[in-house]
Amino acid sequence: MSAPLLQIDDLSVTYWDRSLLGLRANGFEAVKRATLTVDAGQTLGLVGESGSGKSSIANALLGLVPPSGGTINFDGQDLATLRKGFPPEIRQKIQAVFQDPYSSLNPSMTVEEIVTEPLKVHTRMTRVERHEKAVELLKLVKLPETHLHRYPNEFSGGQRQRIAIATALALQPSLIVLDEPVSALDVSTQNQIINLLYERRDALGISYLLIAHDLALVHHISDRIAVMYLGHIVEEGPADRVYHQPAHPYTQALLEAVPLLDPARQRARRAERRGRVTTDMPRLSEKGCPFSGRCPHVMDRCTARMPPAFTVPDGGTARCFLLDDEPNEQGRSKD
Repeated sequence: MSAPLLQIDDLSVTYWDRSLLGLRANGFEAVKRATLTVDAGQTLGLVGESGSGKSSIANALLGLVPPSGGTINFDGQDLATLRKGFPPEIRQKIQAVFQDPYSSLNPSMTVEEIVTEPLKVHTRMTRVERHEKAVELLKLVKLPETHLHRYPNEFSGGQRQRIAIATALALQPSLIVLDEPVSALDVSTQNQIINLLYERRDALGISYLLIAHDLALVHHISDRIAVMYLGHIVEEGPADRVYHQPAHPYTQALLEAVPLLDPARQRARRAERRGRVTTDMPRLSEKGCPFSGRCPHVMDRCTARMPPAFTVPDGGTARCFLLDDEPNEQGRSKD
């Protein structure tokens, strides 16, 4: 069995304030010993609420923030040890598409200048070769060659995101980090972009780390899904299993938040959910499960220690004592 393209083990990311003397103070641990795997040619969806730590993992992977612990093994090299920045060969292999297509493109550059900028930095292509590559890249994202000499302000949000994807594909990367790539777009455009990403992945054999808060959207394109809550990976497994048979109460709550087309079923779901997962402020204590303050199944041991990663019968793991084969106590109501 071949080694995974990306293996993240026990990754921690801490943000620090600075004192008047410039010393570190009041550290906040945004990612807490996260472990993730991305195989070649596959997509890992990373799901969670705002503030869960998803983007901090992406920033550490892209070299934008230094890890405070753990390893990031990409293509046989530990990126967590590269404190002076990534070498060019790594930057070529890892690219990113960010959330806001309105601010991620330089408004003073034409489309051709934008998509060929990575080629100018990392290759020795001639101007003619770069132009030919730009035409090819626009075809990959289903935009006409006539757009090459236009500026970003002349395009819709969906078209701009296609340009951003074309730029990410320019250097033929092994991995693309997609940080909320469609959250700023309308629903119909979201579907178009997700389908485009799906097609490009299968055609080019690249891998994605897809970060989003929409579990239904992530399920559509991912091979595996990991769920984050307050810096912890609370569940991970095959996409179909996590979506259709979520094992962790937080994953179940995320799934119940996905709107249903049938109004009657939506009303029934609201009635069923009422009084279950609370809207209380989450627990920030280092002890116990971070979801215990909102969980409808909380037990005494949930607040005493962090659950280990229990194996889920149909694949993957979840950090929840409900999966313990030998429970020593009954769940108690939060009332």
